[in-house]
Amino acid sequence: MMNVVGSPKETILLLGSDKLTYSIAACLQKAGFTVMLSTTDVAKAQTITDRHRLDSSTYEGNNYAYSNLIIRKEPDFSVDIDLAILITEENLAVKKQAISGLEKNISANTIIAVNTESIPLRSLQENVAEPGRIIGVNWTEPAHTTFFLEIIANQSTRKSCIDYVATMARQRWGKDPYVIQRETGVRMKLMAALIREAFYLVENGYASVEDIDRACRNDAGYYLPFAGNLRYMDLMGTYAYGMVMKDLNPELSTSQNLPDFFTQRIQANDVGMDAGKGFYGYEPGEPEKWANLTRQFSFQISELMEKYPFDSQSEEVVEPVKNEVN
Repeated sequence: MMNVVGSPKETILLLGSDKLTYSIAACLQKAGFTVMLSTTDVAKAQTITDRHRLDSSTYEGNNYAYSNLIIRKEPDFSVDIDLAILITEENLAVKKQAISGLEKNISANTIIAVNTESIPLRSLQENVAEPGRIIGVNWTEPAHTTFFLEIIANQSTRKSCIDYVATMARQRWGKDPYVIQRETGVRMKLMAALIREAFYLVENGYASVEDIDRACRNDAGYYLPFAGNLRYMDLMGTYAYGMVMKDLNPELSTSQNLPDFFTQRIQANDVGMDAGKGFYGYEPGEPEKWANLTRQFSFQISELMEKYPFDSQSEEVVEPVKNEVN
């Protein structure tokens, strides 16, 4: 999966304390970077990143020599950092505070890549010293086996930052990235539209939770890893889809609120496998079983998708631009 170009020696600072962050650390290690991971739970981070290395050995035949990983609560800013990656909750104040802390301690040329699903990039760039080096970058978990990477840039973003992150993603991180020249990305909009319609169908008695999952898994889930929605329409014939959508579109949900059955689950702390209950109930030991299956599946589907690539783009590595300040 990983197409490593050269022998990167750069240090990447990664800040975050969740499963996504720890899989990003594995992704960057596989690419040969030195990763400084700043997290609130050092022991948990070590356990999970160790497991990712073991999984790589198990499912990929130990093809990757993982590079150096430094895990600590506070970053060591005495090290020359080429890229800082922030993974925080979707809260503007939290993200702004993290950006402010970085700006006080890193070079004006260091790129700051922030995950943002609904917060406009311009909001993250407001009242900062170097708005041009702040870029939106969204990942998905597990980052070390999936091809997804969404890059968000606007008119304030330096082109050199966009080029550098996109090239690193494609040639070193094993990603198939795309760049959105807007304030927010498109991945979550597409997913939210699907979820909103699923909620509507369940809430109004058209289908059960199990029906929804089977419809998604056995149809869209079957072809999306191969083609994506729009190319699949090309394969099947867009006319037929157009005729169906002409009749269906007026019936689709346009709700701006979460349904009661979902908010009640949140209030009851039925928030997923770790809590023992979400849309489904889970007996003791089941979350661990599903986690193991997910890790195994992620390697297998990655290998399958690699046999049918979306395209064959190839670009040269763009090195960080030094001494560029807007």
